Amino acid sequence: MESQGLAQWPAPVAEGPITWNVSVPGSKSMTNRALILSALASYPSTLKGALISRDSELMMTALEELGAVITRTEPSHGSPTTTIRVEPGELVGGSIACGLAGTVMRFVPPVAALAKGTVFFDGDPQARVRPMNTILDALRTLGVAVSGDSLPFTVEGTGEVCGGLVEIDASASSQFVSGLLLVGARFSEGLTVRHVGGRLPSMPHVEMTVDMLRQAGVRVDATVPNEWRVWPGLIDGQVWAIEPDLSNATPFLAAAAVTGGQVGISHWPMQTHQAGDAIRGILEQMGCTTEFRANGAGHDLVVTGPPRGQLKGITIDLSDIGELTPTVAALAALASTPSRLEGISHLRGHETNRLFALSTEINGLGGNCTEVPDGLVIEPAPLAGGVWHSYADHRMATAGAIIGLVTEGVLVEDIQTTSKTLPGFELMWQAMIDG
Repeated sequence: MESQGLAQWPAPVAEGPITWNVSVPGSKSMTNRALILSALASYPSTLKGALISRDSELMMTALEELGAVITRTEPSHGSPTTTIRVEPGELVGGSIACGLAGTVMRFVPPVAALAKGTVFFDGDPQARVRPMNTILDALRTLGVAVSGDSLPFTVEGTGEVCGGLVEIDASASSQFVSGLLLVGARFSEGLTVRHVGGRLPSMPHVEMTVDMLRQAGVRVDATVPNEWRVWPGLIDGQVWAIEPDLSNATPFLAAAAVTGGQVGISHWPMQTHQAGDAIRGILEQMGCTTEFRANGAGHDLVVTGPPRGQLKGITIDLSDIGELTPTVAALAALASTPSRLEGISHLRGHETNRLFALSTEINGLGGNCTEVPDGLVIEPAPLAGGVWHSYADHRMATAGAIIGLVTEGVLVEDIQTTSKTLPGFELMWQAMIDG
């Protein structure tokens, strides 16, 4: 792990039950999908409530490099949420910095195939080991010239792609499916994506992609399991209303769960494709209560935790909602009964190998976490202070903060990595502690 020279943040301890209400910024998944669709649309779009974070900034910079004109029509005043206007432009070659953003490295190459010119991609050192050959081989199948199988690589855009049928094994990441679907309407024959591998993880993200395509006037057929047909045609410019990022909300709800407190999240959508919505059922299974409370035109989600020390373990298949694994693992490490988190072998290819990272860090604090082929088994054990390494992974960092709420002396390495999707996380966290 690359921890030399990285600052260590003393995770604040909650002396009693936390009571707090918070608004979280916009969804990264929705923001970056809307940015792609807006850059490919036939006329300008506006994103309201868009997330401003490292991942979304990387996406905007990438699309600007390819020819889109992107402006923030309202100043953010330090807020990680703003309004963005996207004007489509002729797609051209350029150089793309992906950072650690999976949505940039998987969604932008199909866009680059439509550019006139060479597009070079690279990213952070950790990104160079993330699986990429699925999307790059798919582009080759469609007749696009691609050099390389992982970052760095180049896409030789010719300004058009014929399209047709492509078969891929997306069992490592649903982003491979979404990245192709988002662009398919701009291919002259449209696109049919057929997943031919093992179980496709994170299906809610694919459903979000299909729903947003349809909102933009694109015809998508999804009646055959593991197959999606995107018909050729125009992509409509839109006013996109970006939902709060529910996955980023989960650490705050976890604070209620582990301290016996009560935390409310403002404007939780009653219907959504976001994977983070599943945290409601997870927390209920672990002994919390959840309820919606009317708040003006929307609703707040309010979670009340069980008495401190009485959180229950859980056995759960997280294959569709793998991004919640660090939060759920942190909860399980603090639970009074064993937990088994299943269906998440694909997390070995995320920002870091999250299964190895979670088991290593939980055990490093005195926990009892075993990595198994498809997940983690976590037994109750008293935890003690120590360094919690983040592995340049935003969700690893927030998991350490959760454990630190009820464990004296936890030092979270590189808390600033949370700026990937939630800038100012540590300030929000301290404000929650301070009440």
